[in-house]
Amino acid sequence: MSHLHVPDGVLPLWLVGLGWLVTVVALAVALRVLRRADRGRLIPQIGIVSALLVAAMSTEIVPIAYHVNLTVLAGIILGPAAGIVSAFVVNLILALFGHGGITVVGLNTIVIGAETVLGYSLFRLLGRALPHRVGLAAGLATVVTLFCTTTLSIGIVGLSQIAPAQARDLGALNPSTLSFSNPLSGGLFANRIVTPEQEAQASSTISLARFAAAVYVLGAIGWVIESLLIGYMAAFIAKVRPGLLRHPLLGGATWMR
Repeated sequence: MSHLHVPDGVLPLWLVGLGWLVTVVALAVALRVLRRADRGRLIPQIGIVSALLVAAMSTEIVPIAYHVNLTVLAGIILGPAAGIVSAFVVNLILALFGHGGITVVGLNTIVIGAETVLGYSLFRLLGRALPHRVGLAAGLATVVTLFCTTTLSIGIVGLSQIAPAQARDLGALNPSTLSFSNPLSGGLFANRIVTPEQEAQASSTISLARFAAAVYVLGAIGWVIESLLIGYMAAFIAKVRPGLLRHPLLGGATWMR
C-alpha cells in the first residue's frame, strides 16, 4: 500500500526523471549480481512471485481501502537483487492496468524495491535473534518495512511540492475526503473519484502533515493485517519448503545467494 498511485502529469519531470535514473541503475546492478544465477530456476521464480504481487496489489481490503503488497515475502524468497527485478516488472504491469501512471514506474520501483531489500535484510537480522520463530520474524520485518516505505512515499509527495490531494491514491486513500480531526470520517467509504471543484478545495485545505497523519492512521491497520498474513505464510513455507526462505537457520536456496 506504500507506493504511489499518481497519474501521469502530476509529479514534476525532474522527480520522475530521477526516479527512472535510480531505477535503471538499480536494475543494472541487480542484473549484474544475478548473471551467474541458475536462470532455469530464477526466471520462473521471479515470474511466479511477481504474479502473486500483481494479484495482491489488485485486491482491495474493504472497508479500509487497503491492498496488501506481499513485497516483504518477495524479498524473503527472491533476495534483494531478484526482488528489485520483480518490483520493476510488477510496477510496469500495474501501470499498464491504470494502477498509477507510466511515468511513476521509476519512483514506484524504488519504493517497492526498497520493500523487498529492507524486508529481506530485516528478516535475516531478526532471524538471528528469533531463530525458531520464522513467522514472528517475518511479521515484525513487514511492519517496520511498511512504515519506512510509507514514509518514503510521503517524502516523495513532499519533495514534489504538489498539493497532497493531487496524490489522491497514495496508500489507496483519497485525501480530499479525509478530516484531520477524524481521518476515518468519510475516508473509509468515500468514492475516490472527485470533481475538479472538490480537488481544488482539498488542495487548499489539506497540508502534507494532515495527509501523512491520515495515511499513517489507516496504513497502520493495513500493516498489522499484512504482517499477520506474511507471518503465517512464512511459517507455512518454513514447514513445507524451508529451502525457499533466506533465513539464517533454514539456509535458503543456494542459486539465489
